[in-house]
Amino acid sequence: MEDVLKKTLLLVEDDPDLLEVLRLTFEMDGFNLVLATDGEQALAQARRHVPDLIILDLMLPKLDGLEVCRTLRADQAFAQLPILMLTAKSDEADVVLGLGLGADDYVCKPARPRELVARVRGLLRRRESQAQALEERKISVGDLVIDPERFEIRIADAPAVQLTPMEFRLLQTLASRPGRVFRRAELLDCTVGVNVIVTERNIDTHIKSVRRKLGDYGERIETVRGIGYRFSDRIPE
Repeated sequence: MEDVLKKTLLLVEDDPDLLEVLRLTFEMDGFNLVLATDGEQALAQARRHVPDLIILDLMLPKLDGLEVCRTLRADQAFAQLPILMLTAKSDEADVVLGLGLGADDYVCKPARPRELVARVRGLLRRRESQAQALEERKISVGDLVIDPERFEIRIADAPAVQLTPMEFRLLQTLASRPGRVFRRAELLDCTVGVNVIVTERNIDTHIKSVRRKLGDYGERIETVRGIGYRFSDRIPE
């Protein structure tokens, strides 16, 4: 339990019974808890306490969870804050939307408390690993520059490309070995961690988002059918 001691979680949930179950579960595992029951309160608590991770319901009073996530991701102070969405919305379109807005994981209700603890532990370990990655040197591939220290992506002289933490790690992993094919399972291990429960379909969703945000340069992320992805080592004509 040493890896979670003194870690602060923000629980955002408008169902009082579920909120109490989650509070008791995470407190028993050594977490510090901050609670919120609507979207506006969630933003206020996040800014006041700067938690290590947020568990965020989507269907909230005053301001829904998607808007809360969008607002936080637009603030550089929360660019790397892990966000786990917990919601009754289980349609694929909702999952894709949530991940596209910057959520690091998406859990559909009803969720088992112990599974949530496992996912939270994994996300926090990923964040610690990411802190170590910030010390790594820049990656330059053609006009593309990935700067882990500044958490910044630039292409030539264009404005910085805004990526979510998950998207940043995916691009960093692929671009670090141009031409090498990464299996989806490898990308999961490199960017999420072996103890986090995330499907390979989530990787595909994030790759699509990275390609879109990179514009023409996104074509350098190539799909290797039936295997995974690679960052092309060919120089564009």
